[in-house]
Amino acid sequence: MIIAAKAAAGMLLAEGSLQVPSIDEFLPPEILFQGTPFAINRIILVRIVATVVMLAVLGTTAAKAKLIPGRWQGAVEWLLEFVRDNIVYQVMGEIRGRRYVPMITTMFMTILVFNLCGIIPGLNIAATATIVVPLLFALWTFVQYWGATFRGKGFIPYLREELFPAGVPWPIYIILAPMQLLDIVVIRPFSLTIRLFANMISGHILVALCFAATQYFLIDAESKALIGFGAVTFVGGIVMTLFEAFVAAIQAFIFATLSTVYINLSYPED
Repeated sequence: MIIAAKAAAGMLLAEGSLQVPSIDEFLPPEILFQGTPFAINRIILVRIVATVVMLAVLGTTAAKAKLIPGRWQGAVEWLLEFVRDNIVYQVMGEIRGRRYVPMITTMFMTILVFNLCGIIPGLNIAATATIVVPLLFALWTFVQYWGATFRGKGFIPYLREELFPAGVPWPIYIILAPMQLLDIVVIRPFSLTIRLFANMISGHILVALCFAATQYFLIDAESKALIGFGAVTFVGGIVMTLFEAFVAAIQAFIFATLSTVYINLSYPED
């Protein structure tokens, strides 16, 4: 049945009957302040709404915090302690990691909420589904990375250690040094950016495709024989929505963990 559903969807797509999501959804037209530097499209509006809601929830929780926490306060505190203990302290240790707990917690919480916007009714698109936000967080990571380098080793000693590691035959440096420089300057921030960006785009397209097919098969299609295909795509859409929620959390965790690891690599070790 799944193979038949794919074949039917392919024929409908070829005929132009089924409206499928495309990459153009991630470049929506401006809806507010058109033609000004403050122009806002749908994705920017989702980011603003998500940020305001997140700050309001966390601010209200902090303002009403009690010595003996209730369920909601306990859940929020558990999440904050999870980032502190299982990401920052686990990688850096408590003494070094204390400096970076606010940064990594902010990064984790923001990415998590932005990712989950893709499955929230009325928003329906991840606020990290364009390259701007992932790139911004990656650059923040590497500002901290280079800052730790300057404080810990100094710029020249750090580059010498990274580009010309001890014990390597000198002819190998001709190949190794450019590769190492490319890694610390381009590949690490680029990998952080693309990993988050690509996962959020692909997840949105898969969920949207399932529900677009469901709408066509159950409502728009003239043939009642296609209703069975609609049931398959509807179940697929529910499964993909749950999976997208899982991916949203995992990607926030991975981004925060890798950022912590990269910053930790810039410190001198005994």
